[in-house]
Amino acid sequence: MSVKHFFSEKEQNELLQAIQDAELNTSGEVRVHLENSCRGSSVERAKVLFHQLKMDQTAQRNGVLFYLAVNSRKFAIIGDEGIHKMVGDDFWNEIRNAMLEQFHNNQFKEGLVKGIELTGEKLRKFFPYQTDDVNELPDDISFTEN
Repeated sequence: MSVKHFFSEKEQNELLQAIQDAELNTSGEVRVHLENSCRGSSVERAKVLFHQLKMDQTAQRNGVLFYLAVNSRKFAIIGDEGIHKMVGDDFWNEIRNAMLEQFHNNQFKEGLVKGIELTGEKLRKFFPYQTDDVNELPDDISFTEN
């Protein structure tokens, strides 16, 4: 099965809406990337994708990537250096744990939505939405067929 069909069209639209809603709270940029499998570390793979998706080129260095390798049952959350200067590991652990709770029940869309919502809420404190905010990165879900 193509990874593009892991989520139904309705679920993909719900994920897109969660991204857009989160970005109304923060100047941060949120993306979701899916692929079938991940050999090795999901964090290292997500770092490669973060760079390929140009998420390290935002003005405030405040991009967040949610990476999910569906067949490997691996995921990672990567935030850019601007965020790392402001938050500690607890920030990411809380988001990861909220997502894992849903993932353990095979509720992958719900887990991603929860992670995206929490990210938007938490980043509001450090990177509030600006009235002249520019959407620096596409909100669409990206895919790698592998």
